[in-house]
Amino acid sequence: MTQSLHIAVIAAHPRRRSFTLAMATAFADACRADGAVVEVRDLYRLGFDPRMRAREMPDHPGYAPRADVVRERQAIGDANVFALFYPLWFNAPPAMLKGYVDRVFGMGFGYSPIQRGGNQPLLVGRKLVSFTSSGAPQDWVERSGAWAAMHKQFDEHLSLMTGLEIADRHNFGAIGPGLAPIRFKECCAEVDRHARRLTAGHRPAS
Repeated sequence: MTQSLHIAVIAAHPRRRSFTLAMATAFADACRADGAVVEVRDLYRLGFDPRMRAREMPDHPGYAPRADVVRERQAIGDANVFALFYPLWFNAPPAMLKGYVDRVFGMGFGYSPIQRGGNQPLLVGRKLVSFTSSGAPQDWVERSGAWAAMHKQFDEHLSLMTGLEIADRHNFGAIGPGLAPIRFKECCAEVDRHARRLTAGHRPAS
């Protein structure tokens, strides 16, 4: 019997009617159509606070995650796949998403401390997929070195700390005001293809 795939879609954009949220919705819909269980976390609409307080630092006496972090960990804790959707601002994730990763994927969820100052990854066997968008064309993002640098500093380090497997990563370049409807449809179709590849092998028997 095929086990259902659980996917946490984590989206970060201040505008509800944004390209980022549209792609996140298209991805979630495609995954659900293939039988996946999908939990969408729209960080701005949730009012998530990305600021980490001093008492949330792991070395703080009496350290414990705050209530909002506990809720988020419960909401996404069953996920086999974490799908991140966000725009590139200064060729980096928005502070909202970075703060979410810092607070939610930190100690006790993404990793646990071990002796001699090391960490034990806690999300081994689960996957990370990322969909981003940029105003600059994708060829410029790659030629400038920004794409490789962000992959190294964000995706790979998150994978190293938590054990997540980087399963997919895609950027939609040249996205801005006045996006042609045909281009928007092409992007939706691209997201759908990525979703179908991800859910292949987990589809319930007809």
